[in-house]
Amino acid sequence: MELFKVKVRLVFALLPLAAATLASAAQLSTDARGAIPHDLQQLVVVDYRAMQNSQTAMELRERVMPPELRQFDEALRRSGLNDNHDVDELAFALFRPTASSASDVLQTVGIAQGQFATEDILANFRKQKLRATLVRGNKIYPMTKAGLVLCFVDPSTMVFGQKEAVIKALDARDGISPSLLSNGTMMDAMHSVDSDPLWSILDDKGTQTMMKQLLGEAGSIADYDAIRKRLESSWYGMNFQHGVKFDLTIQTGDTFAAATVSSLLSAAMLVRKMSGSDAEKAALSSTSVSSSSGKLMVHFAANDSEFSNLLQSPLFKSVVR
Repeated sequence: MELFKVKVRLVFALLPLAAATLASAAQLSTDARGAIPHDLQQLVVVDYRAMQNSQTAMELRERVMPPELRQFDEALRRSGLNDNHDVDELAFALFRPTASSASDVLQTVGIAQGQFATEDILANFRKQKLRATLVRGNKIYPMTKAGLVLCFVDPSTMVFGQKEAVIKALDARDGISPSLLSNGTMMDAMHSVDSDPLWSILDDKGTQTMMKQLLGEAGSIADYDAIRKRLESSWYGMNFQHGVKFDLTIQTGDTFAAATVSSLLSAAMLVRKMSGSDAEKAALSSTSVSSSSGKLMVHFAANDSEFSNLLQSPLFKSVVR
């Protein structure tokens, strides 16, 4: 189903780092939020402890994990992390390096939370003769020859990614530049959804791009173009207990905009349902679209068997390629 175009590859990139017991929802600490730059387009957060026991989640991860993200997985393992105990939550933030950046210029930074054996990891770095670079007292360690680095901003919070992106995150954390904590729109969206084990928030540009993907050809008609800029933000949560549940909310400028997008999305789903496989038709039949008080809501639910069949379908393969 086309909903999984919403960075589903990203959220399952590192599911092998899940721990073995159930924990609370994936809520980021203040330090972690403070290390995310202000001009955020999308944030994806996964509670691995809550998801590790789901065969469905693991199957989805295997199907959508892109090759370029596997290097994150391997780099974290080589850093000395104990993948059975260390990582509780992992987040990926896609952000604009500066407020004036073009909308298609984005950087990505990863943030891991957990109880890290910091001394053991640093000892492993010394053994590999990896030397840190200092940025205002922050020690940045190389992870791979491809340029990935990491930095502990506190004993339970690690920032990693390309060096330039990590430095931007440290600038936000150290107060050199604004952080997510001062982005009221995105903080409000976060508070609406961060009780889920897997969740994401998007700004206006991210929401507009997402909706264009969801609507397909329907997104090219005049009605959508007229209300596109009224899409202000969005958030979604996903849960793998007792099947699969997905809930997406889009905040629009007014009731008319929400109703218009709801009608367009319902029409796009109907067209796709007419030509889909049995699994695709079942998935679309399990998806509801509604609007209220300036918000568009999309809900999807399926049992594990139904979702497993959906993973095999041409529709699913086309939207995650």
